[in-house]
Amino acid sequence: MIRVLVADDQAAVRAGLVLILRAARGIEVVGEAADGEQAVALTRELRPDVVLMDVRMPRLDGVSAAREISGVADVLVLTTFDLDEYVFGALRAGAAGFLLKDVDADRLVDAVRTVAAGEGVIAPRVTRRLIDAFAARRPDPSARLGPKAPAALTPRERQVLACLGEGLTNAQIAERLAMAETTAKTHVSRILNKLGLRSRVQAAILAQEAAADGSFPAEDSAPPQAR
Repeated sequence: MIRVLVADDQAAVRAGLVLILRAARGIEVVGEAADGEQAVALTRELRPDVVLMDVRMPRLDGVSAAREISGVADVLVLTTFDLDEYVFGALRAGAAGFLLKDVDADRLVDAVRTVAAGEGVIAPRVTRRLIDAFAARRPDPSARLGPKAPAALTPRERQVLACLGEGLTNAQIAERLAMAETTAKTHVSRILNKLGLRSRVQAAILAQEAAADGSFPAEDSAPPQAR
């Protein structure tokens, strides 16, 4: 069972999310929170696998809450806006991804399962825009996503990291680099471990920032197509 905590300050929205998740096979809603402080406290107490959390909440916003529970549970952020400064902050804080609140029930359930399996999720219609927006921002040395530079990676891992920077899935990375999907997944896991990252979304952001500030070698930023 995937254990989920739902955090949203709007009671009607929270009730709807809980109703959808409780109807899904293999998912158990273990708690509900009405604000960020309560979300942090319940996460520490209940130890859910995934926290489905509104990014704008009273007492403690979703960004700060995500930072507080990083390492305890995977955070899937919900937002009303396509690109919101809160979303950028949440991803930097370790959130595994974000969805828009108009997401349909099936996609919501799939996203929870995906995050629980260790993958990242970003609302499909804004994936490219989100990555482009990060690429256009001035690199902030005080907010780097990992303690080590991409140079710590092997050449193959740098190619995989560049693919993550394009928003590719494991299957797409495998096709691009002519490898098995399980191999791509292994490379992604190793990259996250080496760079001290919580999610593939953070890895994608780091790849874009590294390319923008010149610390990512040109030959790695454009992986060759599979022969």
